[in-house]
Amino acid sequence: MGKVARIGVSLDRDLLSKFDDIISAQSYENRSEAIRDLIRHRLVVAEIDADKLVVATLTIVYDHHRPNLAEKLVDMQHGAGSRVLAATHVHLDHHNCLEVIIMHGRAGELRDLANGILSLRGVKHGQLVITTTGKHLR
Repeated sequence: MGKVARIGVSLDRDLLSKFDDIISAQSYENRSEAIRDLIRHRLVVAEIDADKLVVATLTIVYDHHRPNLAEKLVDMQHGAGSRVLAATHVHLDHHNCLEVIIMHGRAGELRDLANGILSLRGVKHGQLVITTTGKHLR
């Protein structure tokens, strides 16, 4: 490891408490090691070559009462053409829906699509998971 740099991070107390609970349950010795692992994970994900053929899932939770959001989600998926293989929609409660979008194509294109969806007003949370078999996709 190179020279150590110390940084400061400001967090809401409730968020920090929840983070501490998670890292304790995962047996981290300290917050620094947990944060280093989070950063390493993001760097590995970011290093997947944009031209690599991959499969991915985008899981989102959104407020289905947000005006025009459902239509925007459908339009974006239709606009992605054959990159979107399927989508599963689940009603979580009166206000929230979960959607899992299964995609394949070039990693960069799927990241762009996911970022566009995640940035829509009313999308509360989401995560893109990219994977590959190492073989060319059909």
